[in-house]
Amino acid sequence: MAKINQNYLKLPGSYLFSEVARRISAYSAAHPGANIIRLSIGDVTQPLAPSVVEAMRRAVDEMGTAEGFRGYGPEQGYDFLRQAIAQNDYQARGVHMDPREIFVSDGAKSDCGNIGDIFGTDNVVAVCDPVYPVYVDTNAMAGRAGEYQERLGRWSRLVYMPCVEENGFAPAPPKEKADIIYLCFPNNPTGAVAGREQLKAWVDYANANGSVILYDSAYEAFITQEDIPHSIFEIEGARTCAIEFRSFSKTAGFTGNRCAYTVVPMELERDGASLNALWNRRQSTKFNGVPYVVQRGAAAVYTPQGREQTRAAIAYYQKNAQVIRDGLADAGLQTFGGVNAPYIWLKTPGGMGSWEFFDLMLDRANVASTPGAGFGPSGEGYVRLTAFGGAQATAEAVERIKSAL
Repeated sequence: MAKINQNYLKLPGSYLFSEVARRISAYSAAHPGANIIRLSIGDVTQPLAPSVVEAMRRAVDEMGTAEGFRGYGPEQGYDFLRQAIAQNDYQARGVHMDPREIFVSDGAKSDCGNIGDIFGTDNVVAVCDPVYPVYVDTNAMAGRAGEYQERLGRWSRLVYMPCVEENGFAPAPPKEKADIIYLCFPNNPTGAVAGREQLKAWVDYANANGSVILYDSAYEAFITQEDIPHSIFEIEGARTCAIEFRSFSKTAGFTGNRCAYTVVPMELERDGASLNALWNRRQSTKFNGVPYVVQRGAAAVYTPQGREQTRAAIAYYQKNAQVIRDGLADAGLQTFGGVNAPYIWLKTPGGMGSWEFFDLMLDRANVASTPGAGFGPSGEGYVRLTAFGGAQATAEAVERIKSAL
């Protein structure tokens, strides 16, 4: 008889965002006339930049000719995109980056989950709490997380690093030794950022302990403060201890197109092996690459017109974040984030539970959020709101919440 991966049976309930969607659908079915505004799932709403659309149209036309047709592309990404990324996202900020260190993929979520393939199952993994569920769930699936402790809402083998109001939602390195460390700044879900000194402490810790930092910077385009690093590789020493994940999903509205990239420096080695080579081997075996048409669209983001147009979309969402943050603060609610990130971390009033507040807002205001408890034990008592909706709907949602409370 075929044996299954027993680790899947240990996973509690369903994936957080699937559960949120299920509850919204159930409420909609029970209340057919409800006009629900979703500030829950972080999906973009603004159309693709005209420069991106035009580049993709040209690529489609190329594919319709014998001379321009392309079949299987390189699993690591086409050179034109890898070079554009290296020059614009790194070298322009004074960070050396070899295009061979850049691996184009179909999403930061995929890479954050799949990167575990190149690490052994006996590594000690540290995660922020609250945390993007993919980091936790994929390690549980691989057998690194131990047993799920339902009473505590956590896994027995993971090192949880509380990200709470007292530490500005950005933890310091743990006292215990961690082999793999997941960091996300600007943070999902809290919207917090980390300064250079904070990141330098992490880099020094990782190099001293032989750890590897898995740095998710999918939201770096939303950073507004000049002194906040956009990349872990702006920090001296990071090339020997860090892997970085980035995405075009939020930067350029590619949630429906799927394009991202992961950076694995040549200098990064563990157990005498190059992690760049290991990730290349993994991708060459398990990944067929991102479509040529999509990569041409992604490359257009780096043209002068593309950069201007995508910045306009980001500014649109940043304005939404300000509307949410300021509007709820006026109502006497405590909010965090929303300055360097598209997420607002709202503290529930009166010590109300996260799911309780979710149900209350869905019923009284017809506004959907994401319960903070779904991101980990330290997320209890908060909900995450996203600024990725339409401007009119966002403003209306804020007024509904204020009226409901």
